[in-house]
Amino acid sequence: MDQRCPLRALAPVAALLVLTASACTESGAGAGVVGRPGAAGLGDPYFPGQGNGGYDVRHYGLALDYDPKSNRLGGTATITARATQDLSAFNLDLHGLTVDGVTVNGAPAETVRSGDELGVRPREAVVDGSTFRTVVRYSGVPRAVKDPDGSEEGWLETEDGALALGEPQGSMTWFPGNHHPSDKATYDVTVTVPKGLTAVSNGELRSQRPVAGGSRTAFAWHSPEPMSSYLATVGVGEYDVRTSRPARGVPEFTAVDRTVAAQSEKVRARIPEVLEWAEENFGPYPFSSTGAIVERADDVDYALETQTRPVYPAGAFNEEFLVHELAHQWYGNSVSPKAWKDVWLNEAFATYAEWLYDEDFRDVPVREHFEKEFEDDGNWAFPPAEPPTDDLLGAPVYGRGAMVLHKIRQAVGDDAFFALLKDWPQEHRHGNASTEDFTAFVEEETGKDLTELWDVWLYGSGRPAKP
Repeated sequence: MDQRCPLRALAPVAALLVLTASACTESGAGAGVVGRPGAAGLGDPYFPGQGNGGYDVRHYGLALDYDPKSNRLGGTATITARATQDLSAFNLDLHGLTVDGVTVNGAPAETVRSGDELGVRPREAVVDGSTFRTVVRYSGVPRAVKDPDGSEEGWLETEDGALALGEPQGSMTWFPGNHHPSDKATYDVTVTVPKGLTAVSNGELRSQRPVAGGSRTAFAWHSPEPMSSYLATVGVGEYDVRTSRPARGVPEFTAVDRTVAAQSEKVRARIPEVLEWAEENFGPYPFSSTGAIVERADDVDYALETQTRPVYPAGAFNEEFLVHELAHQWYGNSVSPKAWKDVWLNEAFATYAEWLYDEDFRDVPVREHFEKEFEDDGNWAFPPAEPPTDDLLGAPVYGRGAMVLHKIRQAVGDDAFFALLKDWPQEHRHGNASTEDFTAFVEEETGKDLTELWDVWLYGSGRPAKP
């Protein structure tokens, strides 16, 4: 995420929400299985109520119907998951919206709501290791999540439709799920909107067909690679759409609000070239499609690295942001954080990508960026690997995080460093990784003991002597 448009402060989520007894009581089940409830939260220090225990989602099938005039959303979420324990009850994260019915493996299930938790008790316990399917029908007017600085995330109304943005907790405003970055899944998203509007999501457009006698259009999108739910998006509006399917290279789908299409054209044309540069530095592009969603500045005031199709406000659709958000496709999207404290791995690499791009195309040495960030007092507010709960995405996660990478480069040399840029996302392709995974990987790959570097630059409490 690019916090420079603008910097967003994040507050910790309140204490864990638990199911009431009616949904948590252990019960006998089919074939004599006695299960226990899955945890109502994964205990992430920053968002303890986010995510749920007892299962691992494999696939989301989302069928959405949206009316921009009333901002009313109707949805059916088909969630295919594998149980990681004998499961008598489990939770889904859902903010607002009315649940109209839930089934598990085709049978009606009991439900209970408690804040952002939807408790589900299937008729029969789910056996550990088995695959089960939960269908949730829901509807209502989505309510965005507001951060302390006043910025919003989730399902956001725009001038001509809506835009869904999820980092770090907004995805639960438009579909139920296991909303923690550690639980990745594939997606199929079908969005039905009034004729004349376009619905854009992640991945590849599989079909576009008229429905309801031609008064509405259904857009079906498929994301074959695993995705953390905070990276899922939907954009609905009057877009200027461009597509390309090169004989070699990655298919591209860009959707730009028609009112800002002309001013966005120059940067939109740069996507293939910047992507080619990124592949040279970071390795093969990890997804089957690319592109962008560009909204008018009044509709959204920050950019976000939504998977395959980053979102930009018109004023921030420039080469700097393009490089940053495309770099995230490797660092943050393909390799996602195990927990939110690991988010510096997303932003440090994306920021360092900007420095590399400036060095290659603008004759600005990386060293100049390093020295500028070193002198910025804001970068020393906290260690990038240990952000405070009320400033998860503060300046040190970006600037000081990128400085950590440059210190690695100085310690191991250019050849080893640029090999790391490719090997790290390849090692954890479409998975999750922690800070500890990263430091161990760097030392193993380079044969260097970098304890002092980690102690001073990654975990140190203050600004070191000027290097």
